[in-house]
This record gives sequence, C-alpha cells and structure tokens, in this order.
Amino acid sequence: MNNHYHHLVFGQRSAERQQRDGGWTAYGRQTERPDDGPDALDTREKAIIRGVDQFHIGTVTESGWPYIQYRSGPKGFLQVLDDHTLGFADFRGNSQYVTASNLDNDDRVALFIADYPNRARIKLFGRARTVEAADDPELMERLRKIGSIEIAAKCERSVLIRVEAFDWNCTRSIIPRFDKQYLSELSDVYRRKADEREQELLREIAELKAQLHDASRSCR
Repeated sequence: MNNHYHHLVFGQRSAERQQRDGGWTAYGRQTERPDDGPDALDTREKAIIRGVDQFHIGTVTESGWPYIQYRSGPKGFLQVLDDHTLGFADFRGNSQYVTASNLDNDDRVALFIADYPNRARIKLFGRARTVEAADDPELMERLRKIGSIEIAAKCERSVLIRVEAFDWNCTRSIIPRFDKQYLSELSDVYRRKADEREQELLREIAELKAQLHDASRSCR
C-alpha cells in the first residue's frame, strides 16, 4: 500500500490525536516508514473517475483559505490521460475565475469524487495547471471530446492535474442517489431479464402442451 497520501495528510497533531483517541494503527502508522512517493492510478481509480459526471475541486486562495468548487458535465468529462494525469475542459461560468486564479498562485488541488449509486468515494491530491484554449487548441479539442460526444458548452481553457496521492473512503454515510440515465439503464436490464423469462415460460408451456397432447393420443 502506497503511503504518500498519509505523509501528505497526517502531521504531528493528527498523530497525537490518533494515538490518544484511536486510529493510529489503521492510519498514522503508515507514516512510520519512508514516503513511497506519488501514487499511480490503477484500474479501480480510473473506473470511478471515468464514470462520474460531477466532482468537487478544492484550491487555495491568495489569502490562504480553502476554496471548493462544484464541477459537472457529461459522464467522462473528467478524463484520465495517463496513469498520473487527469484533464478536463473548463466551461465558461460566472466569470469570477476564482479556481483558475488560485492555480496561478498555488497549484495544489484536492478532488472529492463520489459514485453515489455504488456508494464509493475517493479523495485525490494533485498539482494542477491551466492551459488557455488559444495556447493549445489540440489539447482543448481532445478534452472536449468524450468518445463520440463533443461538449457543446463554451470551453475557455484546459485544466491538467498531476496526481500526487489518493485514498478511498468507506461506504458509510454515503446516501445512494440515482439519476435518470442510471435508472433507465437499470430498467432496461430488468426488462431484458423479464423478456427472457417470459420466453422461457412460453417454451415450457409449449412443451407441456405437446406432452399432454402425446399423452392423450396414447390413451385412445
């Protein structure tokens, strides 16, 4: 298990509290060995990232306060570019440019990504930078395309995130939420199963009718 996340998160005070109130064995003890360095995204992490249509991103303001922004788009708009890099097209918003300007001053970001139907969530740290659309139109074009779909919203810049570390959370306290697409896909699965079962019953009925017909003929 890579312990880079623990080295980034747990300081002396959290270590003291974990040792006093519980949690040191499960968490803080990971910092007793040398830092393993940045994490690489594996199959599980890539799957949840590619499957979400929303996430929260935290940056640091010039005054030192944390700033959290909600981002959403078509499923897959947060793209996995390689084992260490994420990217997304930055849609035009309310023109405050807080997140973008924060990244000009401090490139550290924290992402909170949740899969509500499956009650899964991951916290991710990274270092991000913005690339204006005019400076790299090919990158912007790449991030605007999700398979055969192209994002219709006005995209002003690309955001690239170099992954530093991540940690999976337990499913406790996650309230399952289901969107229309998920419910439609789930209904299609049950509908297909119902159709298959109906065909099986019709075949069984036809076989029983044939057996009854043969039995009645043999009794004559």
